[in-house]
Amino acid sequence: MKDQQFTIGELARLTGVSIETIRYYERIRLMPRTPRTDGGRRVFGASSLNTLNFIRRCRDLGFSLDDVRALLVLRSAQSCCTDVKSIASRHLKTVRAKLLDLAEMEAILAGLVARCSGDASSECAVLDALDAWAYEERDAPA
Repeated sequence: MKDQQFTIGELARLTGVSIETIRYYERIRLMPRTPRTDGGRRVFGASSLNTLNFIRRCRDLGFSLDDVRALLVLRSAQSCCTDVKSIASRHLKTVRAKLLDLAEMEAILAGLVARCSGDASSECAVLDALDAWAYEERDAPA
């Protein structure tokens, strides 16, 4: 596989990353620009496949593009684990904060849905609560 070459379509299929996303990653220099054939087609090698899989896994875990870029640099420099752990720890803190926010939203929505009769009447506890919150936010002191 080391000497194997792939078209952009093959690379997309093998990694699960869309062709447009691969082009975008090249434009923002997250992935190095790849050589082209005489016909102008991109030719990707095994290192591009490995890099794109690495990027996809990072993005699947929610790392920002800036963090992915930093991790790619650290990956290629074979740096010590300290810098990588710092980036991953910061991201983990963000994920945990989002989980707390989602748990709070879930509790609020569960309460609203439980108060809603769900019948054909024009009164709706969910809409009433959302209207009340919108009104409270507008009138809250800044």
